[in-house]
Amino acid sequence: MSDPVLADLTTLRVGGPATRLLTATTTDELVAHTQTAWDDHEWLVLGGGSNLLVADSGFDGTVVLVRTTGVTHETDADGVTVRVAAGEPWDAFVATTVRNGWTGLEALSGIPGTVGAAPVQNIGAYGVELSDVLTSVEFLDAATGERTWVPAAELALGYRTSTLKHGRRGVVLTVEFRFGLAGAQGVPVRYAQLAGSLGVELGALVAPSTVRDEVLRLRGTKGMVLDAEDPDTWSAGSFFTNPIVSPAFAETLPADAPRWPAGADVKLSAAWLIEQAGVHRGYALPGSRASISSKHTLALTNRGGATAAQVAELARFVQVTVLNRFGVSLVPEPVVVGDLVD
Repeated sequence: MSDPVLADLTTLRVGGPATRLLTATTTDELVAHTQTAWDDHEWLVLGGGSNLLVADSGFDGTVVLVRTTGVTHETDADGVTVRVAAGEPWDAFVATTVRNGWTGLEALSGIPGTVGAAPVQNIGAYGVELSDVLTSVEFLDAATGERTWVPAAELALGYRTSTLKHGRRGVVLTVEFRFGLAGAQGVPVRYAQLAGSLGVELGALVAPSTVRDEVLRLRGTKGMVLDAEDPDTWSAGSFFTNPIVSPAFAETLPADAPRWPAGADVKLSAAWLIEQAGVHRGYALPGSRASISSKHTLALTNRGGATAAQVAELARFVQVTVLNRFGVSLVPEPVVVGDLVD
């Protein structure tokens, strides 16, 4: 039997073969398979494959595919505590929270991937981050071999980062959340674009189901909701993080450059920088099947038959172009697996 091809397991649809693939459908099986994988020099835990760029040469090691399921909850007078298996599809879980009246995740609708991967990146959108409702993760630590619950406060959750992404090796087994209960009052809208599309003021209370529907519509217009028939969605989502710069540096940029407070610093729009540097929607390097999405400048897409090398080449072109034009270094979001250098 041929080795499993990782292009079949990633939303970018690129990536060569893995030496071995182990699929876990229960948490105990996930623990056992991960411990088996640790016997190899190289191992990789794979959820929805939505934040990965895997080399064309593939992965010389064991891949543990997380397909665990299960959602449990305990309700009290102040809200609800929910525990979710790492392999649950993220958007399906968000739909569950909205259906049950658990508030806090509706603005994160439509994001691909699994629940277990969400804390690694501290996913966020439309003014909401996972850290707003995350309380802890059950974690199998590669350094100690221990299976423990780690409080969210110990994960150093920041803008698209955590210790799970940088430094703490292992696998998330279960994720615990704390939600409010919607009742009839709805939830406050915290992002200007979303408020505008809903026709309400910032901070207005809107029913979670209404917020979810509008977020899915907005993401769909940007090619950010997976669709097997639409190559604009064959991507890793936003390929670059929004840069964080000093206020002094922000003042050197054009006055119309979008910017938002980020603590003592300033957050810029990576999409605006790319567009204004001259890399427009639909752009592709000559002969390449990788291109900028025709719907959203921040997504690098596979138009069918693209290679990981082509995606990486386009990413480098975007980075150099923005750096030369604005002096800003764009940082890629996806995790790179394997050697992308030809």
